[in-house]
Amino acid sequence: MTTTATSPTIPRLRRPPADHFGLAVLALAMGGFAIGTTEFVTMGLLPQIAHGVSVSIPTGGHIISAYALGVVVGAPVLAFLGARLPRRGLLIGLMVAFVVGNTLSALATTYGLLTLARFASGLPHGAYFGIASLVAASLATPERRGRAVAMVMIGLSVANVLGVPAATWMGQTFGWRSAYYAVAVLGLITVSMIVLFVPSIPGDPEATGRRELRAFSRIQVWLTLLAGAIGFGGMFALYSYIAPTLTGVGHLGDSAVPIFLLGFGLGMVAGMWLGGELADRSVFKSLLGSAVGMGLTLLLFALVVPHGWWALPVVFLVATISSVLVVNLQLRLMEVAGDAQTLGAAMNHASLNIANALGAWLGGLVIAAGYGYRAPALVGAALSVAGLLVLIVSALVHRQGSPSVAKR
Repeated sequence: MTTTATSPTIPRLRRPPADHFGLAVLALAMGGFAIGTTEFVTMGLLPQIAHGVSVSIPTGGHIISAYALGVVVGAPVLAFLGARLPRRGLLIGLMVAFVVGNTLSALATTYGLLTLARFASGLPHGAYFGIASLVAASLATPERRGRAVAMVMIGLSVANVLGVPAATWMGQTFGWRSAYYAVAVLGLITVSMIVLFVPSIPGDPEATGRRELRAFSRIQVWLTLLAGAIGFGGMFALYSYIAPTLTGVGHLGDSAVPIFLLGFGLGMVAGMWLGGELADRSVFKSLLGSAVGMGLTLLLFALVVPHGWWALPVVFLVATISSVLVVNLQLRLMEVAGDAQTLGAAMNHASLNIANALGAWLGGLVIAAGYGYRAPALVGAALSVAGLLVLIVSALVHRQGSPSVAKR
């Protein structure tokens, strides 16, 4: 993400005092916290949500896919259309749309309406992270830009440590709709904090469609996006159905699900740190290693989940290794996207949410086919292998003289 911080689209601003800078970045991170909570809480409450709208759990998994598809559509479109708009105003607009989408999710009375509401909730996701990262970088001094961008992304990781387990408990205790209402409140808090603490920032007057779309002419961009869309789908094949897997195969109670989600969140935080450390040595080798590691840990989960709590450290490992993959996919994409930084950053989120939709869909297919709740982890392992093969193709294309950045 530090590449975003040095993007030529970042305006030169008068730096705010240190205390105001911290509050501004906190406001942006709060948005990441809200988005991370709504993205993952559906998975923890899937049995309750499916029962609430009178569908099977595999069919309910399509609700997860709907959110992911909203990110895929919204990330490039909103980033493209909003590049010239004032950035604080754009952030406020994105979070208002986020609040509306989650409120409609809580109010939905049928499966169709809930699916549509989750799609709408996902639309602001990728654009928010892209614009918020640029805003955080523009407010920081040059030597603090990387930290500022990292703080925005930390909101997503902290959501999996605090927000998702808490919202899952709330949904189990007070009904699944209460979780979406809580997320909408987080969105309103974010809007208030942005209004109070984030200064007015102009858009990029030099942004053009041709410049942003130039990224799509690079084969290494497509290969990196494909590696993320397929390889990261392995994690979502497991995580989308983790609640019924733990209760049905692991013979654990509903109260165990938030604890496993907490373990997953802690793994994400560890993986974000580890991914940055490994990236300093080699981004591409880190991608290869994490793809292999994901496949192995997903297989391990399928083996140990019948033993209940023994699956908890495996979930932590899956989250850690998948987060290493995410960090290095982002860095790799920034390397190969050239000067199309804004759209490139947004498309990374689109790629990862294609993985979300793909993993949830394929996991639901094997469950519906009667292979049981351990089968999604095996599907996930296969997706990790497929993502690894795409990375190998990327390396071969580079060796044949593809006009992209050096493989490091």
